Parts: sequence; C-alpha cells; structure tokens
Amino acid sequence: MNPVRAYAAVTAAYWAFMLSDGALRMLVLLHFNGLGFSPVQLAWLFLLYEAAGIVTNLAAGWLAARFGLAATLYAGLGIQIAALATLAQLDPAWSVTASVMFVMAVQGASGVAKDLSKMSSKSAVKVLAPAADGGLFRWVAALTGSKNAVKGMGFFLGAALLAFAGFQAAIWGMAAVLVAILVAMVLFLPAGLPGRVKGTEGWSGWRSRDSRVNRLSLARMFLFGARDVWFVVGIPIYFQAVLSDGTAEGRREAFFLVGGFMALWIILYGAVQAAAPRILGGSGRPEAQITRDAVRWAGRLVPIPFVMAAAVVIAGDPAPWLTMLLVLGLLVFGFVFAVNSSVHSYLILAFGQAQRITRDVGFYYMANAAGRLIGTLLSGLSYQVGGLPLCLATAGAMAAASWWAARRLLIDIPESAGPAR
Repeated sequence: MNPVRAYAAVTAAYWAFMLSDGALRMLVLLHFNGLGFSPVQLAWLFLLYEAAGIVTNLAAGWLAARFGLAATLYAGLGIQIAALATLAQLDPAWSVTASVMFVMAVQGASGVAKDLSKMSSKSAVKVLAPAADGGLFRWVAALTGSKNAVKGMGFFLGAALLAFAGFQAAIWGMAAVLVAILVAMVLFLPAGLPGRVKGTEGWSGWRSRDSRVNRLSLARMFLFGARDVWFVVGIPIYFQAVLSDGTAEGRREAFFLVGGFMALWIILYGAVQAAAPRILGGSGRPEAQITRDAVRWAGRLVPIPFVMAAAVVIAGDPAPWLTMLLVLGLLVFGFVFAVNSSVHSYLILAFGQAQRITRDVGFYYMANAAGRLIGTLLSGLSYQVGGLPLCLATAGAMAAASWWAARRLLIDIPESAGPAR
C-alpha cells in the first residue's frame, strides 16, 4: 500500500463529509432561527448530534478494531446520506415540538456519521504517517487543519444555499454529492487500510489505561465546551440580530454576513491548525516539550472571552465599535484555540498505544463530543438567561477548566525533560 495515496484518499473523503457537515449546521441554524425558534430551542436541535458522539466514539473504536477503518469510513458517509435524505422530508406545517424532535433525531444520525468518519480518518494517520522527523505531527496537523478549512467553506455554502436554493433543494444537493463521493471511495480507495484486529478487547476496554490519555481527554472536553458555548447559538444569533434590519432583504444579507464570518473563522482556524508545527518551532520537537506547549497555550486562551464579555457589558447596547471588537476577539480566540486543538490532536496519537489506537482515539473524541454537548446546551441557556455577556463569560470558565486539566499532564513529565522552548 502506498501510504501517501491512502492518506490522500482518506483526506478527500473526510473533506467531502465535513463540507456537508458545516453546510448542514448553518442551514439548520439559520433556517430555524428565521422561523422564530428561541436560543434554547435552537440549542436543542444540536443536542442529540453532540450526545450521539459520546456513544459513537466509544463504539467506533471497537467497530474499527473489529471490522477495519475502511468499513467505518464507508458507514459514516452512508449514514450522513441517509440523514440528509430524511431531513428533506421536514414539513413546514408541523408544530414546533414535532419539528424540533424530528430535526434532533436526524441531527443525532448525522452526529453518528461525523464521529465514525472522524475516528476512522484520525486513526488511519497513526498507521500511515512516517515515524521519523516529526511526520506524525505534520500529517495530523495537515489533516485536521485542512478539514476545518473545508468545514468553514461548508458554513458559507450552507448560508448561500439557504439564500438562493432554499432548504430542501440544498439538502438534496448535498446528499447527491455525498453519494458520488461514497461510490468513488468504494471503487478507488487503496487496499491495505488497517483491518480487523485479532484479539480485540471487549467493551470493558473502553477507557484508556494511560493516565495521559485520560487527562488529555478531560482537557479536550473543556476546550471544545469553551468554543461551542459561544459558537453554536450565542454569536451567530447576536450577529444576525445586529446585522439584520428585519426586512426580507436584510435577513438575506445577514445570512451571508453571519455565514461568511463563521466560514472565515473556521477556515482561518484550520489554517492555523495546519501551521501549528511551525508556530511551535518545528514538528521534530520532543513529546515532553509539546506537552508543555499544550499547557502554555491553554492558559493563553482563558482571558480572551472574559475581555469580550466585559466589553459587551461596558457597551450596554450594540455599537459598531463593539461589533469590530468582537470580531477581532473571536479571531484571536480562534488562533489560540487552533494551536491548542492541533497540539491535542498530535498528543492523542503520540500517547495512544498502536495496538489499541482506535480505542484510545475513540475515547478521546468521546470526551470531545461531551464537551461539545455541554457547550451546546450552555450556549442556548446562557444566551437566553444572560445574553452575550453570560455566554462569553461561561466560555471563559470552560477555558479555565481546560487549562487546569492540561496542567495535570505535567505530572507525567520528568524534570530531566527540561523546560519548553
């Protein structure tokens, strides 16, 4: 098997999936906000999506070990196609309760699909990446960064499709594209991706035996909670309210501006993730130094949302200077968050045991999904109770918890490893 060709094929499938995933999230958020759903109701639409990830990531690691990474990658794409086809059946005449329950169920299936695809792609990198000269850090940073850049394009695509094609036409179009990608993957994916692992542990092996994996997973949970507290509901709804004048044309313009900003944020976030090895001084640095980097960059994230929350309180009402400050603050947050995320993505593969890598990666992304679930719920609740200031302050508290958890990684680093550069 040609590792570069296999890596390219896995990356292409992951790109296609994340493009549809980003577009679907923006479609659902803006469509139902336009129908008058409250912040809490909007958060509910995504809760099962995140909750499904908790169970899926544990099961996905076991399934990949039993049936192979190619099988779980195909399953992720297939489930996403089925979820999109089902969502297209949504009837505008349904009640709010029925609509919420239906979309929650479909989003739950989409969450299963996303985490099957993510676990498969990330685990494949552990096997395919060259071990020498920091190859693992470079390859995982490239995969993660490019994936998020593509997902950012999906945010803009979702807003554009909603504005010009409408909800159902957009859904069917994305489903058709994914069908073509799945067929191409089945026909052309190189043989030789890791297959069934003999002697796979039963369900009792879901939790890692490595304390570093468990501590990193806890830091990851709080890190993604800190992002999704403002990302899922708070900032998009605040910006849409500020940028729209209430007319149909104003709402359409706001769709583009909000979708464009969220897309730009994700694209820049992905670019920084891909560049993280260079930002940190090179991909060949010792594991102990990269672990110390994880702690330092976690600490740098903490004050950013608190500063933005204070600015919103001081401003009182929306103002152009406040909007610009929030945009700048969120871009700085994204830069620091991206470095944190990229370092985590490297460390989980560095810490994980080769013979049970799918289980360790699955457990780690289970924690990731738990953080997103908590952040999604708190996004709607905090925004409805205390507006944007409470939403951002809650993000700051989650970032502080991530820093505390990351500091516990230093317990396992001997003093002889030396300080970080």
